[in-house]
Amino acid sequence: MSRSQVQRMSRLMAKTLREEPADAETLSHKLLVRAGYVRRSSAGIWTWLPLGKRVLENVTRIVREEMDAFGAQEVLLPALLPKEAYEASGRYEEYGDLLFRLRDRRDGEYLLAPTHEEVFTQVVQDQCTSYKDLPVVLYQIQTKYRDEARPRSGVLRGREFLMKDSYSFDTTDEGLAASYALHRGAYQAIFARLGLDYRIVSAVSGAMGGSVSEEFLAPAAAGEDTFADCPACDYAANTEAVRFTAAVTAAEAPGPVEELDTPGTPTIEALAAHLGVPASATLKNLLVKVDGEIVAVGVPGDREVDLGKLGEHLAPAGVELVTAEDFAGRPDLVRGYVGPQGLGIRYIADPRVAPGTAWVTGANKPDTHARDVVCGRDFEVDDYLDVVVAEPGDPCPDCGAGLTLDRAIEVGHIFQLGRKYADVFKLDVLGQDGKPVRVTMGSYGLGVSRVVAAIAEQTADAQGLCWPREVAPADVHVVAAGKAAQTELALDAAEQLAARGLRVLVDERAGVSPGVKFTDAELIGVPAILVAGRRAGEGVVELKDRRTGKREELTVAEAVAALTA
Repeated sequence: MSRSQVQRMSRLMAKTLREEPADAETLSHKLLVRAGYVRRSSAGIWTWLPLGKRVLENVTRIVREEMDAFGAQEVLLPALLPKEAYEASGRYEEYGDLLFRLRDRRDGEYLLAPTHEEVFTQVVQDQCTSYKDLPVVLYQIQTKYRDEARPRSGVLRGREFLMKDSYSFDTTDEGLAASYALHRGAYQAIFARLGLDYRIVSAVSGAMGGSVSEEFLAPAAAGEDTFADCPACDYAANTEAVRFTAAVTAAEAPGPVEELDTPGTPTIEALAAHLGVPASATLKNLLVKVDGEIVAVGVPGDREVDLGKLGEHLAPAGVELVTAEDFAGRPDLVRGYVGPQGLGIRYIADPRVAPGTAWVTGANKPDTHARDVVCGRDFEVDDYLDVVVAEPGDPCPDCGAGLTLDRAIEVGHIFQLGRKYADVFKLDVLGQDGKPVRVTMGSYGLGVSRVVAAIAEQTADAQGLCWPREVAPADVHVVAAGKAAQTELALDAAEQLAARGLRVLVDERAGVSPGVKFTDAELIGVPAILVAGRRAGEGVVELKDRRTGKREELTVAEAVAALTA
């Protein structure tokens, strides 16, 4: 093998830091910066330095190999796109402020692609005309752009990120299901090779559209997703997709509505304390605007409205909270004392607000609440939607056991889109009978740069990063303690390892103390550390497993044999 497989630390552009970045909140953010893998360019935009680029390329290679293995074909589409295709699908407006929008010198309007369903549909429309051309799976590994309001957590939530997105095109729903299954299996293989602990959970489709949708989540304290997991069966779902299925018991012979004087109780907490009742006996009525129209959402007082869930149910309509200005000129809406009885606006309720249940709720008068307000008797529900925030102990939709909640990082998301985009662009091919057949699609995303951070979050320890071998920037980190004989032995060992096909990082820096070198080796996180130290004169080195901490003294020949076995 060539000498180029040995990377000398004296030539490597990677300055390690002893102090954590002041703005770092997550472990991966702290360590990727400290170990010299990435540097911040601006908010949500990152430079990948040589070590980081190697890890990123290793993840990319694994993704590419598993996609190619089942027959997917790689392409590369532009990231700078005219807006017309996204206007046709409606997503130019749906994405709102998340889109980077720009104009060229001729005043043409463009966007930086957040994802590519529309463009892939047009590519297949141009290239495929017959059922004989399908099924086909196309994918790309490319930078995406989203103007996040609060980019944070290092490369976990940036405004520019590397993503693998792929798309399947079939003539039948059965074909779509088969393509979906191929992707699901490929993702399982990818994440297994990456050494990620992950869960496959039911999910909602969001702005992507479609029906069947699953997320691949990597459990981690830094995760921005919360998922529900059932300890008694295999049910798992993003909390926005958890279904409420338990029966609700109606009240026994409630009396007539009774108005109560409740001054200074605009909150559920104040009301419950004032009346000496549990919050679960009260009815919380949240006012929101749906495409500008004020709508009330009713949930039990001890639960919170999940605005994400509500938005998914009502998409593509926009949902936002009302403001103080929205109450101006609306004497029927008494802030802090809204009740569903005689309200006169659309009323959405969670299934827990079932017919026959009785509640303490606002009386639509200042400083006044009402008791024994019965659903179905005193007010009607226009739409039932499961909209509460899931909580630990909620019943599993499949077996009824209490759910547990955990934090996780979303690393992949797969969708059976169906014909949403094919309908927009009239994507048809000639069928076997010579008649047009509308194509059905799947969409499959995998966050490549996000995966790097997820692996770091799951595998790092108190000393630093601790990469699995397949994604590490090198197979072995050789450290010369400092003396000439030690450096000579370290370089010789590095060359022997490289000759056997290993990727080697060797720290032969002059004027750097052994302590700093050892600390850097732990921080950088290569899976095997080989130290030429006090017994270098005897040709003996110390081999350390970075992940387990196991150490043993070996001759160079024995160490090379052990590392290449």
